[in-house]
Amino acid sequence: MTTPPVKPGPIRRFFSILGPGVITGAADDDPSGIVTYSIAGAQLGTSLLWTALLTWPLMAACQMMCARIGLVSGRGLAGALQKKIPRPLLIVAAFALFVANTINISADLSGMADVTQLLTGIHARIFIVLFGLAILVATIRFRYAAIASMLKWLAAVLFAYVFTAFIVHPHWPSIMVATFMPTWPKGHAGWSTLVAILGTTISPYLFFWQASQEIEEEKQKGHRTEASRRGSSDKDLNERAIDVGVGTFFSNGIMYFIILTAALTLHAHGITQIETSRDAVKALQPLAGNFAALLYATGLIGVGFLAIPTLAGSAAYAFAETFAWRQGLDQELRRARAFYGVIICSVFVGILLTFTSIKAMDALFLTAVINGILAPFLLVGILIVACDNAIMRGQPSSWPARCAVGLTTVGMFVAAVALFWA
Repeated sequence: MTTPPVKPGPIRRFFSILGPGVITGAADDDPSGIVTYSIAGAQLGTSLLWTALLTWPLMAACQMMCARIGLVSGRGLAGALQKKIPRPLLIVAAFALFVANTINISADLSGMADVTQLLTGIHARIFIVLFGLAILVATIRFRYAAIASMLKWLAAVLFAYVFTAFIVHPHWPSIMVATFMPTWPKGHAGWSTLVAILGTTISPYLFFWQASQEIEEEKQKGHRTEASRRGSSDKDLNERAIDVGVGTFFSNGIMYFIILTAALTLHAHGITQIETSRDAVKALQPLAGNFAALLYATGLIGVGFLAIPTLAGSAAYAFAETFAWRQGLDQELRRARAFYGVIICSVFVGILLTFTSIKAMDALFLTAVINGILAPFLLVGILIVACDNAIMRGQPSSWPARCAVGLTTVGMFVAAVALFWA
């Protein structure tokens, strides 16, 4: 007599659902995001804590719309956008994504290496090369299932920022006021910081990565062709909604605690200018203690290993879908040379950029601002695709989702215009 299979409990079932949404959410808190949030807290104190609450449902709506496009259309984001957007514009968007992501990779590597130098005393440039090569080898050598598993576990390092925030003993009543009673930014610095927060939270590379991960997940289930991937069950869509909701909540929660830590330590002691990630750790050390500084540094290094494959991979997916290349992290290098070529080129150029005179902190913040300006234009295209009944196989995004993404698009346009006006 055979023993019937044991059904997993609710907790195990919940964690089995988590995947692309959590990885994408964690990748959002890359070194660029960490530095941007640290700058926000150092310069403006707790005045922008409310943005973590505001951006969570907006980010969740955008990421779920991208996930739905991948699940239902059977194509990645660039492939779906081809149906509605002229190819030359899509090529320009792919190149723009590649440039922005490569600069971001360069700044991320610099941030990781600077912090590692502070911890070890070994010159940062050695770690820039070591980190870059290690990420490349892992991305090329391991298949998607192994990479996804590693990225999911790396997301856990971000809890370091939650612990760090509690170590500095916040005064919660005043923190709650700043959290739930928004104050508008003042001046160019305030508005540029707000746009940077929006740009690093609702970022173009996350849109492409989310949709492409859905394709990779479907391939793991044996759906190797586009035709076999078209359409999705309500169960799969609901599970992905939970995954994306948890991932974006996690991402915005970490953002909240990073701003809070910087506000209660750096800003409270008059330290408002940060030049490198190493400066942030060194300034935090005497104010919050060695352990808090170590947690901050550990989180930044760990999430860099998660974010850089996402940055390079999202650009590779965009090019591959635009030019109809063989693609996917489940492919071997010899079978997807162009796809992996984009990843290799992006990381190598990123390494080379670190040896120029460009300051990592300036590059990190600048890419966040650029993404804040470019993202709304991309969101317009995503909305057009998500509302198209033919592309979405009779499963277009719901009206509440369209309204949420539309509101996000308008909000980001307004913030960008306000930045230039200020």
